[in-house]
Amino acid sequence: MNRKAGRGMAKTLFELALEAQAGYKHAIILAKVNNKLVELSDKEITDEKVEFITTDTAIGNETYKRSVVLLMLNAIYKTAPMDSVNKVTVEYSISKGLYCEIKGNIECSQSFLDKVKEKMLSDVMEDIPIIKKTVKTGKAIELFEKYGMEDKTKLFKCRMGSYVNVYSLDGFKDYFYGYMARATGILKTFDLFAYDEGFVLQLPVKENPEMVPEFKPQEKLFSVLKESSKWADMLQISTVGDLNEHIINGDMESLVLVQEALQEQKIVEIVNEIKKKKGVKFIMIAGPSSSGKTTFSHRLSIQLMASGYKPHPIGVDDYFVEREQTPKDAQGKFNFEDIHAIDIELFNRHMQELLEGREVQMPTFNFKTGCKEYRGNTLKLGKDDVLVIEGIHCLNDELSYSLPVESKFKIYISALTQLNVDEHNRVATTDGRLIRRLVRDYRTRGSSAKNTLSMWESVRRGEEKNIFPFQEDADVMFNSAMPYELAVLKPYVQPILFSIGKDEPEYQEAKRLLKFLDYFLTYSSDLLPMDSILREFVGGGCFRV
Repeated sequence: MNRKAGRGMAKTLFELALEAQAGYKHAIILAKVNNKLVELSDKEITDEKVEFITTDTAIGNETYKRSVVLLMLNAIYKTAPMDSVNKVTVEYSISKGLYCEIKGNIECSQSFLDKVKEKMLSDVMEDIPIIKKTVKTGKAIELFEKYGMEDKTKLFKCRMGSYVNVYSLDGFKDYFYGYMARATGILKTFDLFAYDEGFVLQLPVKENPEMVPEFKPQEKLFSVLKESSKWADMLQISTVGDLNEHIINGDMESLVLVQEALQEQKIVEIVNEIKKKKGVKFIMIAGPSSSGKTTFSHRLSIQLMASGYKPHPIGVDDYFVEREQTPKDAQGKFNFEDIHAIDIELFNRHMQELLEGREVQMPTFNFKTGCKEYRGNTLKLGKDDVLVIEGIHCLNDELSYSLPVESKFKIYISALTQLNVDEHNRVATTDGRLIRRLVRDYRTRGSSAKNTLSMWESVRRGEEKNIFPFQEDADVMFNSAMPYELAVLKPYVQPILFSIGKDEPEYQEAKRLLKFLDYFLTYSSDLLPMDSILREFVGGGCFRV
């Protein structure tokens, strides 16, 4: 909407939002004023262009979640007995929620969480303002030192900016990376569940912002996340402040070598699991975009050879149906991520023939012509031969419906970021993968940051449909994330993000990522091993990727 008013008739941005709310299905939580994203405030609007952001958008949903975390923290500290809570940490995303832990002399029971939830709902009813105050960075460090929030003080010591935004709710003060709701009244939808050693704050998704999704424990994923957190604790690199200290102290080289060794050890463990399962001929690898699947497949193949196997790489993409047979989406565009974009019948016939010891002419898909081609590439499996098959549908049994269960070993790979900004601000796994993809697409495909950002929402929808529902079906999971990777990727991604103009639709997302990267000191990629998964994105590796 455009708001124009004569002298003496100006209204505040918040008043305009109240007036406009009736015209929106979902709650207004932020606004854009002259294309600049802002929180709802008492700023007077005269002839500025105003657009409202609701909770069913990606930005609105993240703002909602962030604000509920503040609501929760305030309730925990005010519900728990005096001095019983030393620290509350927001660890990682699980089942559409956030897994958190409470450190201190208190049991994180469901009965305690029910009291916390009651306090949160009471604060929602009171519609308590969330107050933002901009303070000098030095003052912010003093404030959070007083509160014992060491992660924040470490973070701010390497911050270039002179000022920090501190948010307070009913006297409870904290720092949050990103925009916040104006008051608690909007924060009605959430739930709390005791889980493992902590609890899950279950939050709505943008597709249905008025409903809490069902909590479905993801035990395999949770186990990998927990293991990665233990690695991070062992390496003393759990937060961005920790990482920056390592860079300042000059001890990154040994840290990189240890992290790479831990990943190689994990790959060896996966090979040992494959050896335990008799009759495996098809190693099926799937994971979301920019997980490092290609480099992982190469490194896995090396360890398989070291264990006496003869691995052969197979790309499911070579089994695409002919272009004119490709399914289309609602907009009439080819949907290459639909499982029926794969020639499932041909794939199964070839795999069956290989399993039976027959020689097969393998296809190569020509992406320019949109047709499969046969270039004399034949394959026949012997006693020690295995196929290492990579594709987004590899965990979905519909792809390999005819193959015996015992012949398949499924691996799910993702970059499950173990690093947090601080104890209350997560580094989203999707942000880590997006930054990887921005760097790789620009380097290998000449794709602009604008183009990659414009496609990202569609990529994410495809992952939600085709990959994430099957991740718990994997025999093993592999985490390809490294705690220092954003420090390495920063100098590669910053210039291409700055290329996006203020009037471009992708500008706000580019600005958000640039602001996020400001937290990190940079670290040169020169010292990365040549077989590092990060080489798939920055280049200079020993594999053809």
